[in-house]
Amino acid sequence: MTVYSNCHVITFNYRQSGIMERIYLDNNATTIVDPAVRDTMEPFYCHMYGNPNSLHLFGIEVRPYLHQAMEQLYSGIGASDADDIIINSCATEGNNTVILGFYFNLLKDTRKKHIITTQLEHPCVRESCRFLERHGVKVTYLAPDRDGLITAKMVKDAITDQTALVSVMWANNETGIILPIEEISKVCKEQGVYLHSDAVQAIGKVKVDLQKVRVDFLTFSAHKFHGPKGVGGLYIRDGLNLPPLLHGGEQMGGHRAGTVNVAGTVAMGKAIELANASLDFENREVRRLRDKLEDALLKNADVLVVGKRELRTPNTLYVSIRGVEGESMIWDLNQNGIAASTGSACASESLEASPILTAIGADRELAHTGVRFSLSRFTTEKEIDITIEVANKAIERLRQLSTSY
Repeated sequence: MTVYSNCHVITFNYRQSGIMERIYLDNNATTIVDPAVRDTMEPFYCHMYGNPNSLHLFGIEVRPYLHQAMEQLYSGIGASDADDIIINSCATEGNNTVILGFYFNLLKDTRKKHIITTQLEHPCVRESCRFLERHGVKVTYLAPDRDGLITAKMVKDAITDQTALVSVMWANNETGIILPIEEISKVCKEQGVYLHSDAVQAIGKVKVDLQKVRVDFLTFSAHKFHGPKGVGGLYIRDGLNLPPLLHGGEQMGGHRAGTVNVAGTVAMGKAIELANASLDFENREVRRLRDKLEDALLKNADVLVVGKRELRTPNTLYVSIRGVEGESMIWDLNQNGIAASTGSACASESLEASPILTAIGADRELAHTGVRFSLSRFTTEKEIDITIEVANKAIERLRQLSTSY
């Protein structure tokens, strides 16, 4: 297997390494495509490849499947028929569309030049906000409490008469902590402020129902819930509008130019349907396996798990082990065929301390030791048993080498 990392080429041969198992516990970075999803999308690469905007037979024959996929997506997040769901490439594109769109739609021509977000957000939200700061927009970055939470009171206290938008993720990608979006949405509605939520890490793990939780804009990516990479969605509540990030044709009602990814959209519709059907399994079996791994690691001294279990998505465990560098632990796990991460895959090239651990007040040493294990409905008991054995041996070995433990 060849991996390209910046300018370096890394080749790893699993057979020559003697690894017997390949265990994937990095599902917050991306997920395997569910076989049923793969089967659903395959015809649209082979013989049903028409452009849905074409007037001929090839275009006409794919439209019913595209309409069905859109119905699955609307149902999957509880959107109403009057709302819009814009198909795009990923949540990064969707988040940029919302935040940059606000600058051109509202902030630029009014006195409301203030956005509230959090220190927990994905880099695509943080960097979009930093870009707007260079154009005169004031941005407040809320810090989480010791439990890793952003509370509705924090949001309410930060809102001013110049606040146009609040952007708070539904669940954190590193820790799995579920933020109180329903309470935050009530505060935003009371204060007359728009609410955007990055729901990438929530769909497929917790119920996302926009009939119950009133957000104005919501983003998601199919590859986080066992769909393919390269396709995502942006939800826009009825009556709201954003300028397109991509200008061109009239696809997606003029909201987003570019030929619609039919295969990806059909697959995403199937994936969200299966993800919602699997929520009980996630909250029962996936949670049980996560807790088993967590309990085993906590038997070691000086281990910190970020976030109370009941506050996290059922698949996520973010652990810091004093005396064990996160990168070193990842190396030991990888040598045994186990994939985990030190946090967000979109920031994995950085060797800086985890911003999440720093934000919740962990000391500098612990902030460099975070390791994230994220399971899926395809994770097995055997895989967790092997991971426990490998991780415990790695902790013992790395602590013996540590000069600070």
